Amino acid sequence: YTWPNPGLLFISALLTCLYVSHVSDYDTIKIRSEEPVGRPPASVNLLEKVRNIFVKIWTDQAEITQQPSDAGSSKCLMNLDSRFDCSRDRVLTRSECQERGCCYAPLALTSGPPWCYYPRSYSGYKMGPLSPTKRGRGATLVRPTPSYLPRDITTLRLEVIEETPNCFHLTLKDPSSKRYEVPLPPGNFGGLKTDHDSLYTAEFQPDPFGFIIQRKSNGRVILNTTVAPLLFSDQYLQLSTSLASPVLSGLGEHYTLLGLDLNWTSLTFWNRDMAPHANANMYGSHPFYLVQEEDGLAHGVFLLNSNAMEVALQPTPALTWVSVGGILDLYVFLGPDPQSVVRQYLQVVGYPMMPPYWSLGFHLCRWGYHTSNETRSVVQRMHMHNFPLDVQWNDLDYADKRRVFTFDPQRFGDLPDMVEEFHQRGMKYILILDPGISSTSPKGTYLPYEDGQRRGTPAESLYCISIPVSQVWPGRTAFPDFTNPETILWWRDCIQSFHSTVKLDGLWIDMNEPANFVQGSVDGCPDSDLEAPPYTPKGVIGGQLNVGTLCMSAQQNLSTHYNLHNLYGLTEATLLEVRGRRPFVLSRSSFPGIGRFSGVWTGDVRSDWEQLRYSVPAVLQLGLSGMALAGADVCGFGGDTTEELCVRWMQLGAFYPFMRNHNDRPNAPQEPYVFGQRAQAAMRRALNQRYSLLPFLYTLFHHAHTSADTVARPLFLEFPNDPNCQTIDRQFLWGPSLLISPVLEPGVVELAAYLPAGTWYSLEDVSIDTSLSNHLGLPFYSKGQYLLLPAPLDTINVHVREGHVIPQQEPALTTNASRSNPFLLTVALSPRGWASGDLFWDDGDSMDTFHTGEYCYVLFIAAQNGGLSRLVLGGLRVFGVPSRPVSVWANGLRVLDFTYRGSCNYLSTSINCFYEMVKSHFTYLCLIKYQQFQFYHSFI
Repeated sequence: YTWPNPGLLFISALLTCLYVSHVSDYDTIKIRSEEPVGRPPASVNLLEKVRNIFVKIWTDQAEITQQPSDAGSSKCLMNLDSRFDCSRDRVLTRSECQERGCCYAPLALTSGPPWCYYPRSYSGYKMGPLSPTKRGRGATLVRPTPSYLPRDITTLRLEVIEETPNCFHLTLKDPSSKRYEVPLPPGNFGGLKTDHDSLYTAEFQPDPFGFIIQRKSNGRVILNTTVAPLLFSDQYLQLSTSLASPVLSGLGEHYTLLGLDLNWTSLTFWNRDMAPHANANMYGSHPFYLVQEEDGLAHGVFLLNSNAMEVALQPTPALTWVSVGGILDLYVFLGPDPQSVVRQYLQVVGYPMMPPYWSLGFHLCRWGYHTSNETRSVVQRMHMHNFPLDVQWNDLDYADKRRVFTFDPQRFGDLPDMVEEFHQRGMKYILILDPGISSTSPKGTYLPYEDGQRRGTPAESLYCISIPVSQVWPGRTAFPDFTNPETILWWRDCIQSFHSTVKLDGLWIDMNEPANFVQGSVDGCPDSDLEAPPYTPKGVIGGQLNVGTLCMSAQQNLSTHYNLHNLYGLTEATLLEVRGRRPFVLSRSSFPGIGRFSGVWTGDVRSDWEQLRYSVPAVLQLGLSGMALAGADVCGFGGDTTEELCVRWMQLGAFYPFMRNHNDRPNAPQEPYVFGQRAQAAMRRALNQRYSLLPFLYTLFHHAHTSADTVARPLFLEFPNDPNCQTIDRQFLWGPSLLISPVLEPGVVELAAYLPAGTWYSLEDVSIDTSLSNHLGLPFYSKGQYLLLPAPLDTINVHVREGHVIPQQEPALTTNASRSNPFLLTVALSPRGWASGDLFWDDGDSMDTFHTGEYCYVLFIAAQNGGLSRLVLGGLRVFGVPSRPVSVWANGLRVLDFTYRGSCNYLSTSINCFYEMVKSHFTYLCLIKYQQFQFYHSFI
């Protein structure tokens, strides 16, 4: 018999001590009165668990020590955390593991480090000399002996492209056979070369092949792929690398915290109609990650590949990419700071779209508004109770027999009139548009399907495969192939024809993973390696790629669905708007680049506190991946909400970039007006706060659209040198200047919130009438610490960062009305008495106003410029004024109506300053002055 190792002896001794301790204390244990009679106390249950663990460790160790192990061999001797899995494709016996040339060393636990792992210097590809190419440098890689994978590709072509000084780009392809490659979005911003020195050095190990990327400034290793072998077969591609830090974010869309767990976890990328929960592939696939290094530095890595993929994480720290097809197309972004990493990534996949102004207002939807009259009633009750509402939605209730491009003649027969009524109210209207086209309607009754058939040809069908192919809401269904140019024209014609009758303002494209109620096809799928590949990522729900979607062998215009599945939502979202105004599209499925065309929401979240809490990192992760317009269904989609949960979710949702309350049919209503008066007041306050901040939010979207800034951003993006901010995901920022600290648990009246170093001013009130608030402008002087803040039910804590100016506007029931209201500037002075901010302003709905110059840009500085055509500045708030002003002046006239609160160093005044603009001539009309400090602005 072989004794366990010293570590196990220590654990056993510790467990023994716990066991003896509980035995000795047993007589003093008291059963609490509320516990059922006969139920052992919690400590007795713990005792039993300890005993079970104790027995299991000794039993497992006794069994394992009787198995042969290669761990003693020099080539196999390594730290457990440094093992890279040699049996990822299937479970191997000892002999099967050794046949692969790998090490076999069983452990007590089946989870965690692999039993079968690669030895040091595992044989692989040999690299030839690098030589110049059109885009950079290239080399040939040859594997002298095939790997253990079926259909191994023994010759690869390496190309290294030095895109920019801060972007390293590498591709590995099969030179003898064309494989699917993901095209970059049209008009991408990649490939911009400069003469500046690179931020990195690249070193190549020729045998076995690997490469090392180092940061030139400090020598830190960013990537090191020599830690495990490169594998490249027809349906299995694998690349491993060490990580420079365990602080890792990205790799969405998954139900995770902002900081990813590296303790032997994995993430699967395969778009699926799957409500958010742990350990599941969900609606989107974004193989991009960001690593926070030391000293505020950061880098990112993007693998441009659309096939099913698994990313394995381990505590080395290290990461392994595994894809079932395509090529390896790898980008490394050197930053050097986190925000620069995001910008560099978006230079490749495209900057976020500029949303219409009205889309930043409040949206309301439910699957279960059964008639047009019921939908009207919701709008009327919202405005009757003084709740802002900009956009009313309908789910599939509107459609005749659930077929898109129709409306039910009995329940929604006056749909066009209803939409026109909403427009008269200054509102907008959106409905759901699933991609599945009903294929079983009687001949002559459903034009979209018949027209699609007529315009297709046997050689170039509009549909993915022979129809009927699938089954969703209307029954048997055909799915359009949006990679086919003729399909795009047909789809656009369908939208335009429907829009000629129903003047909808945007499209909600759901079920576009694509989702299917049967596996593959109603007629089954062919028996092929595409349907049952040698390897399927472990996290794929259902265990097969065609579960809940189409057959993998379905032939589309560009390639098979096996290669194009994750791109389906992206190809649908790229269709241009037909109404001649700025488009609005909301997509459930997503892939890198979709932010250029669409907003995204987090799908069918449950109405519970956990999903409320996880919605914060979900929205932040989407923002890091280029989807600036993102949000979760406020109050939850599945299950019944509670009053407290819905209040807190409305408060948080008021600071999602995209805010929509959406609910499922069987659930209790959750429109704001159905709750008690106290809850209604809290929700109304949250909505008014959002509407007052829309000029600021709209300006943030302008910077996202033109400069790849983030809108809702994690704290580490703005404070990269503060280690406390690295993984904070219970709070977030709007831009650089607003800190949002929501309540995410029930029964909370106080909140521990982290305030980075500096002065932060409370921003509670939304009205120019400052007599309504007791805490407005209250300063918090932080050294970088957690502070306990009051958080009653009617309050979400929002703080303005010192040195910033926030443009605001009096709220109204719609953005159409609020855009005509007076503006308000909130000025948060720095200790040195300065502050700055800006405002982007256009008509809010026209296409490409920034590129055509049809806009105004206003810069606010403590002693400088800004303005707008007929913009009315109705009020000014200045935080941090050290003493009571002797006088306040505006446009050369003394202002008698001003308020100063010495307890908060807070000055407010009601003023009327107008701005005129005639072509390129800008007239300066407003100067506010008090004591020795001047605050004025003019056009720049």
